[in-house]
Amino acid sequence: MTDQLAGKVALVTGASQGIGLAIAATLAGAEMKVWMIARRGGPLREAARSINGDVVPFEGDLTDAAVRARLVSAVENAGEGLDVLVNNAGIMHLGRTEDAPEEEFVDQLTANVVAPYALTRALLQLLRTAGGDIIFVNSSAGRTANPGAGQYSATKHAARAFAESLRSEVNQDGVRVTVLYPGRTATPLQEACYAKEGKRYDPARLLQPSDVAEMVAAVLSLPRTAEVTEVAIRSMRRP
Repeated sequence: MTDQLAGKVALVTGASQGIGLAIAATLAGAEMKVWMIARRGGPLREAARSINGDVVPFEGDLTDAAVRARLVSAVENAGEGLDVLVNNAGIMHLGRTEDAPEEEFVDQLTANVVAPYALTRALLQLLRTAGGDIIFVNSSAGRTANPGAGQYSATKHAARAFAESLRSEVNQDGVRVTVLYPGRTATPLQEACYAKEGKRYDPARLLQPSDVAEMVAAVLSLPRTAEVTEVAIRSMRRP
């Protein structure tokens, strides 16, 4: 099914590790050109070298408006358009309401809501021209809010609301919008989460980044007569 992706252009945020890296590798393996975006240059360049395909690493923190502007200009100046935007980058802080500082809430709102909103808005014309796809990698926390994760869950619920509103605005232009809700996935972010919770981290019992990446490729490969609006995906082996 992924044969029809060949020659298209994708942009994946948070692409230096975990789910973002897996998505970038899977799409590059389908012969797409992939812009890989991440904050840390060293891990990003290492990640890009690990992929056999046409990838363009771009270092920068997308919470910075100037970085977003440079990225958009680079994509536009490349002259190849943009078919797929994968909003995957984000941060997570855990803590009960009485312990979680407001500064951490603001940081998560900026990274998980404002940055993808602003980047999507800036790239929207390119995606409209292509009749493209916008993928939001959300979280199971965007569907159910659990104790100790109120701030993070609030940002993921906000991101979900943005995606739903956006879909109603751009479907008429041929742009599809999909939200993925992965359960706990074997990533460095989740490993840190387990450490903070004082739990044993067993990546074999979690969803794998490649599982999420394969789902993204499947969604993108559907005929344009169909749109997957939401996908909830979790491990068969409960953590």
